[in-house]
Amino acid sequence: MKPKFSFIRTRLRDIKKAELYRSLHNSKVSGAYITIGKKRLVNLSSNDYLGLGATKFSKTQLQSSSRLIAGNDNLFKKLEHKIASHKSQQASLVFPTGYMANLGIISILPQKGDLILSDELNHASIIDSCRLSHAKRSIYKHNNMNDLENKLKRKGRRKFVITEGIFSMNGDFSRLGEITEMCSKHNAVLVLDDAHGDFVAGHDGRGSAAHMGVANKIDVYISSLSKGLGAFGGYAASKKEVIDFAVNSSRPFIYTSALPSFLVQVALDNMASSREQKRIKLWKNIKLVKNGLESLGYHIDSQSQIIPIIIGAEKKTMEFGKYLFDNGIFAQPIRYPTVKLGSARIRISVTAWLTKDNISRSLDVFEKAGKKFRIT
Repeated sequence: MKPKFSFIRTRLRDIKKAELYRSLHNSKVSGAYITIGKKRLVNLSSNDYLGLGATKFSKTQLQSSSRLIAGNDNLFKKLEHKIASHKSQQASLVFPTGYMANLGIISILPQKGDLILSDELNHASIIDSCRLSHAKRSIYKHNNMNDLENKLKRKGRRKFVITEGIFSMNGDFSRLGEITEMCSKHNAVLVLDDAHGDFVAGHDGRGSAAHMGVANKIDVYISSLSKGLGAFGGYAASKKEVIDFAVNSSRPFIYTSALPSFLVQVALDNMASSREQKRIKLWKNIKLVKNGLESLGYHIDSQSQIIPIIIGAEKKTMEFGKYLFDNGIFAQPIRYPTVKLGSARIRISVTAWLTKDNISRSLDVFEKAGKKFRIT
């Protein structure tokens, strides 16, 4: 069976042959100077035109341009090494947002003649990313393994399966055990957007795939630093050749300014914090909220911190949300086009911040709301 990423090696070889290969130079910016390795140079590659880049929030000066142009702050190297280790991958690459990470990776991997299989409930950033590629796209029914299996049999030079780990509006896990088996059978590349599972699910918060016991079977991880980690930004993690290829061909990476260094430091600090204690508290809170809602008569299918209460009618959902708001509870009503027409819902997002008193008070309001709107 042909290695999944042999086409990337070929394209990287062509890039190098044409003298177009790019690499990141780890550096530190200070005023008019930039230090790369042990060499201090006058910096004529900065976009910090007014010299306002120094900030009280960071020990290092902000970069104001692409990491390939203005230098690659050493903090990125540290963070990307930790992320790669976190996901048991060879390398990683940080993007300014999770949305851009999806755009930057999914748009460059599948190409003309390839086939993308995407879950119907995938996030808008995945949908937009698939459209940017030149591959043929096929949407399979949500978590429907029979539909995925049938569509994997369709013709395609290379095949890519793209799914979320925890789906952002339903709160359910992707069926990664079965998906990884199908990808292995069809030699398909599996791309996992783990934005809502990362740092939340699995041992030490290693994510949805770790929770399902298939962490070593994911080909490309894409995720967020601004959800479970409480920082900002997004990333991709995979084999070194995939990340090298992204550095050389990903437009959302090449042509945008770097994530501010103080935000990189926040991510590093949070990765080194007592995350596991907070993660354990989160799952206790999830259980309290879920059990409490079910005891009130709500039908809950969620398996995660995202708990939707499906109401259906848009008008009724908005009225329900206003009642919650008026009684001290902020839980957003979600409507079309984020979800299908007629499947409007209240989206509850449980956090470790919540105390037992917060949860008890919230459940009291939900009890009254359920009766008032005849949901329970």
